Amino acid sequence: MVITDYLERNARLYGAETALVEINPSEERDNASTWREFNLIESANPDAPYRRELSWKDFDRRANRFANLLLSRGLKKGTKVAILLMNCLEWLPIYFGVLKAGCIAVPMNFRYSSDEIKYCLDLADVEVLVFGPEFVSRMDAISGDLDFLKMMFYVGKNGPAYTEDCMALTGFCSSSAPPVALTEEDHAAIYFSSGTTGFPKAILHDHKALRCACMVEQNHHGQTREDVFLCIPPLYHTGAKMHWFGSLLSGSKAVLLRGVKPEWILRAVTEEKCTIVWLLVPWAQDLLDAVDGGQIDLNDYYLDQWRLMHIGAQPVPPSLIRRWQERFPHHQYDTNYGLSESIGPGCVHLGVENTHKVGAIGKSGYLWETKITDESGREVPQGDVGELLVRGPGVMLCYYKNPDATNEVLKDGWLWTGDMARMDEDGFIYLVDRKKDVVISGGENLYPVQIEDFLRGFDKIKDVAVIGLPDPRLGEIAAAIVEIKDGETCTEAEIQKFCEAMPRYKRPRKIIFDRIPRNPTGKIEKPVLREKYCQGRLVESQITG
Repeated sequence: MVITDYLERNARLYGAETALVEINPSEERDNASTWREFNLIESANPDAPYRRELSWKDFDRRANRFANLLLSRGLKKGTKVAILLMNCLEWLPIYFGVLKAGCIAVPMNFRYSSDEIKYCLDLADVEVLVFGPEFVSRMDAISGDLDFLKMMFYVGKNGPAYTEDCMALTGFCSSSAPPVALTEEDHAAIYFSSGTTGFPKAILHDHKALRCACMVEQNHHGQTREDVFLCIPPLYHTGAKMHWFGSLLSGSKAVLLRGVKPEWILRAVTEEKCTIVWLLVPWAQDLLDAVDGGQIDLNDYYLDQWRLMHIGAQPVPPSLIRRWQERFPHHQYDTNYGLSESIGPGCVHLGVENTHKVGAIGKSGYLWETKITDESGREVPQGDVGELLVRGPGVMLCYYKNPDATNEVLKDGWLWTGDMARMDEDGFIYLVDRKKDVVISGGENLYPVQIEDFLRGFDKIKDVAVIGLPDPRLGEIAAAIVEIKDGETCTEAEIQKFCEAMPRYKRPRKIIFDRIPRNPTGKIEKPVLREKYCQGRLVESQITG
């Protein structure tokens, strides 16, 4: 059985029922929080309804039409099709259409720059790209350098001349299931990750891994057909999509909210009767701050049906969960640990019954095994620190076209996570530190080498190192330790001005002027810098969901 079978089952059994809802709040002239629809297919009318929905039957039909479009163009089983869209009602039907055609879905990070888009498309051997209006300027910059693409489909009106109208074309395609036989061993999706160098790796998964994610999520959070899942994070991320897989398995409604303001979240929960909400730390903290500061009155919203709040993708301060439970004492709380290499969240799982262990990432998830070992692979004694290893049906097949990197992390079926951890006397796992230098800020991975390379382009900088510093809201922030050239003077404002050429989320939030220590082989001694500048690091900041 593959996950497309679940979609077809839901269309057959619950066809007229709502599968997906898209909600698009916006800022109006008076800065008040209002709601309207941003419709990629029809014109964006400020006076139009803010809400679109899709039934299970129409979901399946749209997926079939896109699959049949791909097949009509001669695409074969295993062809890579990239998806570069913001969260929208079209995202998941396109994803499932790719799978139904026997092709390999390649979700793309919507934060990628033009160069990163080109790099990842080439790395994954993508032949077809589907993208939306938010990416036109980035695609314009590289459209002439993408000769390896056979076609580009545009989701929206008045697309660039080098694209084809995706929705118009699918309107002429059959809504019947395509004649493509799929097995759990077939390749299904490529997701992107990165090592400490910042260069993305293409992570290849089969259909068995996707089905594993469905089963793990539904087992951990007990979704039934009465549940309504509020999905806010981007669907390109394994976390968001794999949590939604619980809704797919249970045949229940999900809501895609395009906005993170606290009042928007609460209004969506109220109007759509959401029962499960997955948040990132900044969103949960902003909501609590708005309540505590009097900007939001919880009595204005209907929240009685909201049963579960879970957090992941970055360090989760226990103090935040304690605050949440004071404001929402009837909520269950949960956290999951995972990697894109382990098909997202759930290989380690706290469990709603273990709130007394907040601070731990949990125990082995459903269908998963874990162990903590030394560098030779021997399990360390209880309480000692070692590297966390996971094994299960959701482990990646490989890093696509990168056997050396694959062999570094996949050994005898075990995935070496690169995260250092310890286990307490009750078997609960606590993260201690990351071997990798990746900084996780607000749920997004920041790669120090990329930021360092950019900053080295400033003519007053002699050397630079980027590390993560603990932050109560974002989990971590990127801090740039900067060494200025002899005889030069430089201010933080000058460096921040130079950084405006970088995407906002990559810009260092703190500039520190200091000497950069390097070892005899020339490598930056980042542990020395972390020890110097992270002395006040809170133990509670070491927990990753």
